[in-house]
Amino acid sequence: MPSPIKNQIKCTFIPVSNIGNARDWYCKILDLPSDGEILFGHLFILPMEGTAGIVLDSKIYSPEAVFKTPVIQFATDDIEYSYEYMKEHQVEVITDIENGHWFNFKDPDGNLLMVCK
Repeated sequence: MPSPIKNQIKCTFIPVSNIGNARDWYCKILDLPSDGEILFGHLFILPMEGTAGIVLDSKIYSPEAVFKTPVIQFATDDIEYSYEYMKEHQVEVITDIENGHWFNFKDPDGNLLMVCK
């Protein structure tokens, strides 16, 4: 009997301390509207393209839950412009552009994330 579990990622949860602030920050960085509803007082679903959605969740936040290694890689066609864009928006960029195709940054809660060409 085949597995009923698909080889597909439905969504990724990001622990955040303040759901309203996190919604506004991610929507600003991803150029998304920030007027969506916060669900159950602690969830905001970012409308993403591609295979997986992102759910910001303040209920699962703790300093220990913060991503210390990038588990999410945001796509870009222009790594140099992306790097400058993040700097211009006062995002804490952690690395330079590495090997000409990626860099790491932190969200306001300290979650380590990546942008890759």
